[in-house]
Amino acid sequence: MRQRVRKTMLIVSFLLFPVTIWYFSPYLIIRAASEHIMNGSFIVFTAMLVLSMFLGRVWCGYLCPAGGLQECLFTCNPNPAKQGFRNCIKYAIWLIWIVAIIVTFILGKNDVTIDPFYMTDHGISITSIYNYVMYYGVMLLLVLPALIHGRRATCHYICWMAPFMVTGSLIGRFLHLPQLHIEADRDACIACGKCSRSCPMGLNVMGMVSEGKKANCTECIQCGACVDVCPKKVLKYRMTWRRN
Repeated sequence: MRQRVRKTMLIVSFLLFPVTIWYFSPYLIIRAASEHIMNGSFIVFTAMLVLSMFLGRVWCGYLCPAGGLQECLFTCNPNPAKQGFRNCIKYAIWLIWIVAIIVTFILGKNDVTIDPFYMTDHGISITSIYNYVMYYGVMLLLVLPALIHGRRATCHYICWMAPFMVTGSLIGRFLHLPQLHIEADRDACIACGKCSRSCPMGLNVMGMVSEGKKANCTECIQCGACVDVCPKKVLKYRMTWRRN
């Protein structure tokens, strides 16, 4: 039942993407910074950072429109995306982007203001043919990695939002805040492999459970698919204070 609700939320989020896309725009936040405006994407990215201190990457698992699009592509390429050095690409992109935002803001003009609906039409992002051309260009950017490399490859390799949540999770852990984790009783694991096969991120969950690493994986999106499929209830959600 939980996975049906989760997937429904992802699909609805994706269907609303033409309305909300500017609130996730890495370009508009730079343009707004040049005018000293805190726009919708600035507010959304800040909220992601703060909430991830407690909830990790729950956004990715339940509400991300790009994630919903990629999960719709599982039938096209169900293979797990390869992990490793490619996962570092998104952090390199993110760092360059953050520096660009800061520099642009420093060089910008006008007083600092807040405008959540900056560059939207009464809060709606896509309202013209030109905007739709940009929208489908973004769709192509999100689709190609998943088609070529497998499950949620865009999330693994080039997502500009994931680093906010990874950073927030690390900050929360450093501050010993209560955080949502998927805990595992590895002694009860029967190594059936269902958890790994069900993971939308294509992670080797069974291997991490056996090594006791599941709760610390930065690529885990807290979707609970592994929790729900486990026949022995080895995996469980936990909201805990971590002291290490």
